[in-house]
Amino acid sequence: QVQVAVSGGVLAQPGGSPRLSCVVFGSIFTIYGMVWYRHAPGKELELVAGIGRGGGTNYADSVNGRFTNSRDNRKNTVWLQMNSLKPEDTAVYYCNAYVSHRLGSDDYWGQGTQVTVSS
Repeated sequence: QVQVAVSGGVLAQPGGSPRLSCVVFGSIFTIYGMVWYRHAPGKELELVAGIGRGGGTNYADSVNGRFTNSRDNRKNTVWLQMNSLKPEDTAVYYCNAYVSHRLGSDDYWGQGTQVTVSS
């Protein structure tokens, strides 16, 4: 069984720099891409940042240059460093991991974590 645990949600001021963590655990062979999404009130789910197993990254234009995605394959963990927060970054953030295991490969989602940016 594979599970994804997300942590780091916060109430932050504009300009703040919180960090979200996403850990995958269970009977895992390989974790391929890991992707952060967010869902803001009244908006559709948005891809925020992705990172491949080799470390290649991609970012939404709205966060490029402010957010940094990193991972440690030994710890099955990815981090989203969020800098220069803006009120429009307020959303529930989710982590998705594409994982291979004994029975095949599947997408797994962690529970959401709330990030609220307000002065």
